Amino acid sequence: MLVGEQPGDQEDRQGEPFVGPAGRVLDRALEEAGIDPAEAYVTNAVKHFKFTQAEPRKRRIHKAPSLREMTACGPWLAAELAVVEPELIVVLGATAGKALLGSSFRVTQVRGTVLEEEIHGRAERLVPTVHPSSVLRADDREAAYRGLVSDLRVAAQALR
Repeated sequence: MLVGEQPGDQEDRQGEPFVGPAGRVLDRALEEAGIDPAEAYVTNAVKHFKFTQAEPRKRRIHKAPSLREMTACGPWLAAELAVVEPELIVVLGATAGKALLGSSFRVTQVRGTVLEEEIHGRAERLVPTVHPSSVLRADDREAAYRGLVSDLRVAAQALR
């Protein structure tokens, strides 16, 4: 199970998670790490797209969700976890990490490691990594991408 932050512009318009540019980065990185994207359940911690729009007809720009919004969407994420019963959760970015593990979560401190935590009353194994959109915003995209793939390889190994 892959848990991202919230829908982006394309995801909101199409009603599916990770179908925009970040989704293409994620699919490529998953394949390179040895994980079949078709076998992964993909969702977001926050279920609505929060955005700003400078001018009509211009692209809607992502705005980070608040703790209140993460908390409000928590029951939906808990229900998904209960139904999916994932072998492993890949936590994509800080917002997803905070939604699952609490406000003290810092992706930079634990990325690429296997964590064992109780989430919504179930023992879960998690591998935190950066959100694929951060690769698109990075000064050194190649290095950022290699880091994402490296973290996903840890997830692939944990699934074996």
